[in-house]
Amino acid sequence: MDDTPENTARPGRPSGRPLMLQKWGRLLFMHWPVAAEPLGALLPRGVELDLYQGQAWIGVIPFTMWGVRASFLPPIPGTASFHELNVRTYVRAGGVPGVWFFSLDASSRLAVHAARLAYHLPYYSARMDLRQEGETISYRSVRTHRNAPPARFEATWRQQAPLPESRPGTLQHFLTERYCLYTERWGRIFRGRIHHPPWPLREARLESLASTMVESHGLPTPQGEPLLYYADQLAVQIWPLEARPVFSRQKLAEQAAAAPEPVARTRLPQKGEPSSTTTPTWMTSTIGPGAPI
Repeated sequence: MDDTPENTARPGRPSGRPLMLQKWGRLLFMHWPVAAEPLGALLPRGVELDLYQGQAWIGVIPFTMWGVRASFLPPIPGTASFHELNVRTYVRAGGVPGVWFFSLDASSRLAVHAARLAYHLPYYSARMDLRQEGETISYRSVRTHRNAPPARFEATWRQQAPLPESRPGTLQHFLTERYCLYTERWGRIFRGRIHHPPWPLREARLESLASTMVESHGLPTPQGEPLLYYADQLAVQIWPLEARPVFSRQKLAEQAAAAPEPVARTRLPQKGEPSSTTTPTWMTSTIGPGAPI
């Protein structure tokens, strides 16, 4: 489904109390246009790839976070600040645009465990390092999670001039202004809503990049230079997961077409009523078309 201004405007703040409070910063959006079919093959039933003017995109997003805590608790040592690196694409479920994460690497083992438990997301432990000198940031990550596909990332970039606020209908808005995530557990699709101000984006220039993050998912290496946006910091609120019946119209039609026709029920004779000489349908069954036993 393509992005349009009408269905991607920034939503209002969700009702109720958020579960998590976080600040994200020193964040680099790195995106490449890619073929849709390999990405779509990795999505579960009920989630469909979101396209911008017919084009699919994959993102690799390195950043750091701090002030991480449950909204009803003070910060917990070991989980309040850490680095994170995610690989993602853009999807819709039930018509609502959001993010689908293929992986999320983090430098806090406690945070990895908590996020896997609370949000059913594919978090992995990693050894990570971020260094900043003036306008230049160097970022390095090596996945250390047991029994996980190996993955490495190393990049240096320089932040540049501020950009205007993203407008609905633009590619910049499509790739950055997403206000929910989707995940799958026990065969069900869950949605987690988030809320924050519009991203204060800046231009960025990539000075070096070596990465196997996309390839760790069995996807081909993205070609060409990535499209870059940088953000210095943003305060974020995250709501608990909610299970959603988010099947597309196409998938609902496929399910209806594949469903077996209902079996006719036959009324049994009551006491005192004459019985029929015709064999009731409940005494036969069928294995495949025309194969009574």
